[in-house]
Order: sequence, then C-alpha cells, then structure tokens
Amino acid sequence: MSDVFNEYIRGITKDNPIFALVLGLCPTLAVTTSVENALGMAAGTAFVLICSNVMVSALRKQIPASVRLPIFILIIATFVSIVEMVMEAYTPALFTALGVFIPLIVVNCIIIGRAEAYANRNGVFYSLIDALGIATGFLLVLVLIGGIREIFGTGQVEVFGYLLFTVPMMNPATYMILSPGAFLTIGILMAMVNYRKAKKLERGE
Repeated sequence: MSDVFNEYIRGITKDNPIFALVLGLCPTLAVTTSVENALGMAAGTAFVLICSNVMVSALRKQIPASVRLPIFILIIATFVSIVEMVMEAYTPALFTALGVFIPLIVVNCIIIGRAEAYANRNGVFYSLIDALGIATGFLLVLVLIGGIREIFGTGQVEVFGYLLFTVPMMNPATYMILSPGAFLTIGILMAMVNYRKAKKLERGE
C-alpha cells in the first residue's frame, strides 16, 4: 500500500509535470487566466491522461515498437475528441475560453511523455496510479497559478458563475491576466520551488 501511495505522491512532488519535469508549459501559461479555466483544462487533461495511460499499458505488448508513437497519438486523440465534444455540449463557455488548447491536448508533452516513459513499461494498475498522481500535480499547479493571476488581475475569484471571494480595497493589476502576468507568476513560483530544492540538497535531504 505504501508503494501505491508513494507512486501517487511522486506525480505531485518529485515528478510534478510543471515544476519538476517542466512539461505542458504552453497550456499552463495560456489558460490560467482564471481558476475556472485552470479547472477546465486540468479536468480535460486528467481524463485524457488517465484513459490513455490505462489503454497504452493494457495494449503495450500488442503494439509493435516501429509504430509505437503513432499508436499512442491515435489513442490520445480518441480521448481528446471525447473531451472536446463533451465540453462543447455541456460547458460551451468553457469550451470557447479554452479554445484551441483543447485539441492541442493531443500533443501535450505530459500525456505523450507518460505514455512513452511509464505506461508503455508498466502494468495497468500502476499506470493508473501514475496518471492520477501526474494529473493531481498538474491540477494543483494550474489552480495555484490561475488563482494568483485572477486575484491580482481582477480582485476576485469566480468559478462557474459562483463568486468565491473578493479582495476589498484592491486595485486590480490587469497585466496579471495577460501574457506578462503568466510568465511572472510561473517564474516566481519556479524560483521558490528551486530555492527549496537547493536548501534540501544543502541539508543532505
């Protein structure tokens, strides 16, 4: 049981797709203008990642090495199509907000990377745990970045029509929900993560 838990936590900490593996930065920078967008992208990516990891792992012995990557992309594209159709049907506003970044999940380095580096080499159960851990790590980072940018950029956080809270007496910095705000936010957070890693190495942890 501890192995399963460690495998899950690894995806959140040691193999965090953004702060550790530095993958998936394009959608991270583009869609984290709000918590709502961050949740939508994280949910779509999680569905595709979990389903593709399980499918690749289940079929790994039947997939010829010479066509491995095309098959992976075909599997991933199938689940992305499902996400795209469901979002367009049930959350049209979110579908419009995320735009081209929904179909681009097909070539998301996080999903292809886990299919190649993990699911293609491990059993279905551990591939599922790996996908859950990576998806959770991606979710937490997207919501963190989206929350910071939305708070400083608008002075409030609103999710699916519900106003969660506002920051009184605050003059919003509009640039935080623009491209410079995305780079500034992720740059500061990465610096903090790397500083913590350096300190742990100094202590021999």
